[in-house]
Amino acid sequence: METVPLWVQALALALLILLSAFFAMAETALMAANRHRLRHLAKRGSKQAVATLWLLDRTDKVLSLVLIANTLINALATALVTALAISAFGNHERVITIATAVVAFLLIVFAEISPKVIGATYPETIALPTSYVLKPLMTLAKPVIWFVNLFVRALLRILHIKTGSKERDHRLSPEELRSMVLEGGNFIPIKHKSILLNLFDLEQISVEDVMTPRAQIEALNLAMPVEEITNQLTTCYHNKLVVYEGEINKIVGILHVRKAIALLNQEAELTVEHFRELLTAPYFIPEDTDVFTQLQYFQENHERLGIIVDEYGEVQGLVTLEDIIEEMIGEFTTSMPGAARADAFGWDANGECLLEGVTTLRDVNKRLGLHFSLEGPKTLNGLLLEVLQDIPEASVSLKIGNCIIEIVQVQNQSIKVVKLIRVAAEEDVDDRD
Repeated sequence: METVPLWVQALALALLILLSAFFAMAETALMAANRHRLRHLAKRGSKQAVATLWLLDRTDKVLSLVLIANTLINALATALVTALAISAFGNHERVITIATAVVAFLLIVFAEISPKVIGATYPETIALPTSYVLKPLMTLAKPVIWFVNLFVRALLRILHIKTGSKERDHRLSPEELRSMVLEGGNFIPIKHKSILLNLFDLEQISVEDVMTPRAQIEALNLAMPVEEITNQLTTCYHNKLVVYEGEINKIVGILHVRKAIALLNQEAELTVEHFRELLTAPYFIPEDTDVFTQLQYFQENHERLGIIVDEYGEVQGLVTLEDIIEEMIGEFTTSMPGAARADAFGWDANGECLLEGVTTLRDVNKRLGLHFSLEGPKTLNGLLLEVLQDIPEASVSLKIGNCIIEIVQVQNQSIKVVKLIRVAAEEDVDDRD
């Protein structure tokens, strides 16, 4: 070693530290790389992404290569520093101790912590190019890796530790996917993020949550005189009407208003049978069907409107394909003037909001930032009747959570209009007037 110049030994030491830093940085970047982003890049034709994914599918071999290389490099670096120290300061115990401490410090700072922090900070940026180096190295070191892994697998077998199942660790649950969307930051536009989050919620809500309630269904009664039927057809707001006979639970079909209008233009005298001939069969839906499943049913059955019934066959409301689409992308249209739309209300300057009793609790929670329970009743009217266990008079008020609800109008055995008053969390109001 004395015949080798000191500057050559120092240069060799620097190269060893750099090589060790490369392996540490590459390993950390590879382990921290986003597999989903890599798969996306690979599908777009990135050869670096393909090579990186190939390495990730052989994680045990990559780790073996890096650990073998770093162990050899660290041993060589320690021996080289010791030789440098002895040649410069003599063969003394204190010199060897200091040299060992110095090389340990250099390896920890420059070959371990710093490169691993860099690798974890820029995983894809580093993993993609370094994969071109690691992949051929794995081929060259294949006999050594096989020999080392032979003992590793034997040890893991003794310890009853199973390895394998490559897909099990990388499949994402809906909750994890939701978290990824929420943490997407500036990479996902706000509107797109809202649509994706709504898609995750479709299996958590039922058609009952998005339906038009029975009291708001615009329906045609064939038991009425023909004059009243024609008047309703000329002033209706929908292009399809639910048709019943006598009472709403006796639904006989769905009427396309366009066909009925064409019938009205005929000079012949109209009868109820003329309208009955235009009806199509109604499509009934159980009330507990989740929205995502119902979307699939609409597609499979080529339907756009369904009648929601409970376990006794009583009509609860109706849901359309547009209702489900609006649940995913937000409201974009309305057909019922006067109905409380989800985007048509909010707190005023005094912290108050006037709503119809049929407004759904989901819309109230979403638009007003409240937290009414969605487990029971679906509307403000149902919530108040459940809490009061009676049909109240007007001017009754009560507090639920941090919101005072004042009943403004009661009509036809239901609460027609209510006023919501927002109160601070520390206020204590829990009375009825």
